[in-house]
Amino acid sequence: MERKIISIIYTALETYDGAGVKLKRVFGGMRSASFTDPFLLLDNFGSSNPEDYMIGFPWHPHRGIETVTYMLDGIVEHEDSEGNRGIIRPGELQWMTAGSGIFHQEMPKPFEDKNALFREANVSGFQLWINLPASLKMTRPVYRRIKPDSIPSVDLDEGGKVKVIAGKYKQYEGALNEAGLKATSYIEPIYMDVNLEPEASFSYKVKSGFRAIIYPFKGYGLVNGIRMDSYRAYVLSEEGETIEVKAGEIGVRFLLLAGKPIKERVAWYGPIVMNTQEQLEQAFLELANGTFIKHKEPEFL
Repeated sequence: MERKIISIIYTALETYDGAGVKLKRVFGGMRSASFTDPFLLLDNFGSSNPEDYMIGFPWHPHRGIETVTYMLDGIVEHEDSEGNRGIIRPGELQWMTAGSGIFHQEMPKPFEDKNALFREANVSGFQLWINLPASLKMTRPVYRRIKPDSIPSVDLDEGGKVKVIAGKYKQYEGALNEAGLKATSYIEPIYMDVNLEPEASFSYKVKSGFRAIIYPFKGYGLVNGIRMDSYRAYVLSEEGETIEVKAGEIGVRFLLLAGKPIKERVAWYGPIVMNTQEQLEQAFLELANGTFIKHKEPEFL
């Protein structure tokens, strides 16, 4: 049985976040949370103008969620309040469980190749926020670094590739599965980067009852016979299993996100997402009195 697009289609809108980074917000906020559950927010950032991104995302807290940063071009230098730091390079991901709370900063920069004749100023990528259930809101923070060579890249017979970041495609296990799921396993996440050549097709089965979202960011195609254009997120019905995508005449590249909805209350303000208003107020009280951080040393996988 095929899945159909429901009436929810989100158009990415240009906005600013962090200290003034220009980006496209695909979806995010209390109004969309129940329709995209377990996913809370998807940002598509990218520019060839350093003024659009160099100001970055300076120090800020998170609690109650996971954040997933996926770089296509450029790099992101990140650092947390415990002195941990690193670089997310092109093709890499950082899958972070904020859990009980963490302070960090993320600063996008161009990728500098010492062997190149010219400096490439392009920076592009995605940030996805995933909700945590009540039982895991205060879990220990965890970082997972997913390198490009750990992500299976599967060639399609009709032309194209599938990068299996999380989930399983045919016999290929996603890179996150190998990195250690822990808190993430509660939604059985699927995260794939699918790049189809003109007129090529892609078929995938998602469990009945799971939320599935397709976000094209290059070209256009058809999902179960309905046209989908770039910079729009298409939320599919929870009924049925098979997702069929056919590329248009210029091809299409899209993210496929899927997971088991949590179906719990959401209380959300800024970078903190809890279940009740009282929990939100407690988090901000702890920010004010210096007791926000519960685990001094986040775990690295």
